[in-house]
Amino acid sequence: MSILIAKTFAYVPYSKFRVGAALLTEDGEIIKGANIENASYGGTICAERTAFVKAVSEGKRKFVALAVTTDVATPIAPCGMCRQVIREFCSLDMPILLAAFSYLEKEDGVRETTLGEILPFSFGPEDLERDRG
Repeated sequence: MSILIAKTFAYVPYSKFRVGAALLTEDGEIIKGANIENASYGGTICAERTAFVKAVSEGKRKFVALAVTTDVATPIAPCGMCRQVIREFCSLDMPILLAAFSYLEKEDGVRETTLGEILPFSFGPEDLERDRG
């Protein structure tokens, strides 16, 4: 239910597109995030990044799962920028649950995927250590 609660705090006066994210830490804590829009648009931060910024700024850096939901009837995946932020802190096999608005009522309301599936051929921190020619 944390995922449903998270999107209630979304600030979306422009798009009216609420998103909520619930990030599960290694020690079982759930960090919630909501999207926060800005009149300049570029200052907008997505729910997934909100959750990661909250967690990392409080010393949490190990995560085991992420769930994302919107008000849309079908599951929606994180945007490209969020995928890259997730990649910074999570393994490619970490489960990501994409939940439709009415996921509790629908048999196919949740799509389970992984970071590796939604961000193939990704660039991560370990790539900075590669030999250079």
